[in-house]
Amino acid sequence: MDREILVKDLKKHIITYLNLLDMTPEDLKNDVPLFGDELGLDSIDSVELIVLLEREYGIKIEDPKEGRKVLVDVNTIADYIIAKTPA
Repeated sequence: MDREILVKDLKKHIITYLNLLDMTPEDLKNDVPLFGDELGLDSIDSVELIVLLEREYGIKIEDPKEGRKVLVDVNTIADYIIAKTPA
């Protein structure tokens, strides 16, 4: 799986799933924390991100602790997808 293509697609999905209509994929930086002051995402958004991972990439996150480790930033989510996707 090409990481650069994955990151671009992931950004598009994040913007769509979270209705961040005023953002473009270029606005969403790979290493900026998704939760915090920058984007202002909340717990409802984390559920949407978990749904995104399941629907788009076939990856289930059932443990909240695992979710907190994965849903940090775009880079972390992309790395997780790559690690969980069969070669």
